[in-house]
Amino acid sequence: MPAGSHIDVVTTLPNRYSTFVAKAPKKEFLPGITVSRIALPLHQSGMIDQSRAFLAFSLKVLHHIEDSSYDIVVATSSRLMTAVLGALVARRKEALLYLDIRDIFVDTIQDVLPRSFAWGGTAVFSRLERWAVHRATKINLVSGGFFDYFTSRYPGCSISCFTNGIDEDFIDAASHLPCQRVIKKPLTVLYAGNIGEGQGLHAIIPELAKKMLGRVFFRIIGDGGRKGALSKALIAAGVDNVELLAPLNRSELITAYLGADILFLHLNDYDSFKKVLPSKLFEYAAMGKPVWAGVSGYAADFVQSEIENSAVFHPCDVSEAEEAFSSLKLRDVQRADFIRKYKRKNIMQQMAKDIVNLMVLKK
Repeated sequence: MPAGSHIDVVTTLPNRYSTFVAKAPKKEFLPGITVSRIALPLHQSGMIDQSRAFLAFSLKVLHHIEDSSYDIVVATSSRLMTAVLGALVARRKEALLYLDIRDIFVDTIQDVLPRSFAWGGTAVFSRLERWAVHRATKINLVSGGFFDYFTSRYPGCSISCFTNGIDEDFIDAASHLPCQRVIKKPLTVLYAGNIGEGQGLHAIIPELAKKMLGRVFFRIIGDGGRKGALSKALIAAGVDNVELLAPLNRSELITAYLGADILFLHLNDYDSFKKVLPSKLFEYAAMGKPVWAGVSGYAADFVQSEIENSAVFHPCDVSEAEEAFSSLKLRDVQRADFIRKYKRKNIMQQMAKDIVNLMVLKK
């Protein structure tokens, strides 16, 4: 940044799961940076709960920025309304807007929400998306699969593509992988992450676990709006080779990764998910374990071309999942080229330059 610059970060206190609370200070003062974390009401990951939490966040953000001035607003949006909030702040402060897009909400709600709600919701959210994108000076897309959507809807908008990346914690852990280790059966297959409609674990794990009884033991770490549905489906299927665990902090999660034989990923069988690139793939790949992924579209192409010793199957297809499983090599690999290419520090340095260059060019 130019000399004398200051970055004002406004975010939330950790709040993703009501069952897992991580600690963080409400205020941090670092050289050239102030971090303000807003407390949100606890939620169960449902749409109504999340809407209330976002409304509380928005009101507090608008109050926070009331007496401040900014040259540029950067909004990172895994939810459309965060992009809209960033656009509103930029408009009020007559600032440049850099949008970092991590999901296409308008696309997703057509698949995930009931049709009666999705029809009206799509019209409303499409207008909000259009307003936010037209307000943006530049857009970053976290997945190359988003390009066609944005270039066709918003021709002429300035676009970059800086993907998710691998954090140093995972890179360091991967460097200590043993050269060889003993594989015992049943194999431990680990999934770690959100358990929601988007992941569709309730649509694949019960049948898959039943079919692979004696060969595989599933450990599922996480929480989310469909964890209850998954638990009920497992009971109905009568399987006992699946363990559901609460979310873990990062150091415990890395230990769990290292203890697994195979890392499992799954997205539900929705058209909107053919464009996404799950961030989980990057830390999975860095850990050197075989990757077993139920994904399609852009993510499937990425896994097959970029991640050595991986197997892809069509989402929710149990037979194809079993067939893909048999193609995996039961050994750890050092994916050095992948780590070099997708090291988060390097990607974020390039993205930071992109933001600063935008400011310089506009002055």
